Amino acid sequence: MCTVCGCGGEEAGLTEHEHASDHGHDGFRYRALHGRDLHFGHGPAQIHVGGMSQQRLVQVERDILGKNNAYARENRAFLARRGIFALNLVSSPGSGKTTLLTRTIERMKDALAIAVIEGDQQTSFDADRIRATGVPAIQINTGKGCHLDAHMVGHALEGLDLPEDSLLLIENVGNLVCPAAFDLGEAYKVAILSVTEGEDKPLKYPDMFHAAAVMILNKIDLLPYLDFDVALCIEYARRVNPDIRVIKLSAASGEGMDEWIAWIGEQVRMVQQKRLSAGQAAERPAVQQGLA
Repeated sequence: MCTVCGCGGEEAGLTEHEHASDHGHDGFRYRALHGRDLHFGHGPAQIHVGGMSQQRLVQVERDILGKNNAYARENRAFLARRGIFALNLVSSPGSGKTTLLTRTIERMKDALAIAVIEGDQQTSFDADRIRATGVPAIQINTGKGCHLDAHMVGHALEGLDLPEDSLLLIENVGNLVCPAAFDLGEAYKVAILSVTEGEDKPLKYPDMFHAAAVMILNKIDLLPYLDFDVALCIEYARRVNPDIRVIKLSAASGEGMDEWIAWIGEQVRMVQQKRLSAGQAAERPAVQQGLA
């Protein structure tokens, strides 16, 4: 069970007895054998998890997300004051996030200061890979937690010597569910979907693709060997999020990386210009600011 947000748990927190008492029949196995779908995500499911009603769980979730959002605002203000552009990279495990990060760093580190926050449940394997590129990286191990939160990231920011006008890349824990709900203070979430995962993922995990500003279709070098419908995947993503930007690339081969690098560069320049403009406005006399 996730110790941060409370998701998961044995049988998703539901015992066979609870199914039977709530629904008035022979329980979970009966429903499964008769091919009935269970939709706990719509309406009052009237379930109990860990002894709490759904109404209580909703309140707990609001409290957790409220505290997280307060930390996220602090992180965002910290980054804005320094003109730091931050991205939150989210995906399922094995999508190629770390390879994309290392290739991105190799392409941009000579022109731009970069730092990385790595999220995993255990090990520092990915942070070690990032450090091998020559840029600083801090590993956050979440234990049983299934995502990074803004408080964790705030502590990591304290340990990173982030210069002004730099790039911060956050690699979240591999999970297409919980990270969608947690603002870390980033400018954008970037959802990475490998073509080996299937084109239906945006509809299966809509919260993630709704929260993301960009969807990267990774490993497109493998398309000749797969039964993957690129157009259908993009259609599904835009059903969930009509404004999502789609970038098709292969971090391994380099195909499509130019568009990704150019997009990051454009965003970094915009953040830098915004900080510069804010600084110039602060330096003007109060009368001039009022006339601007």
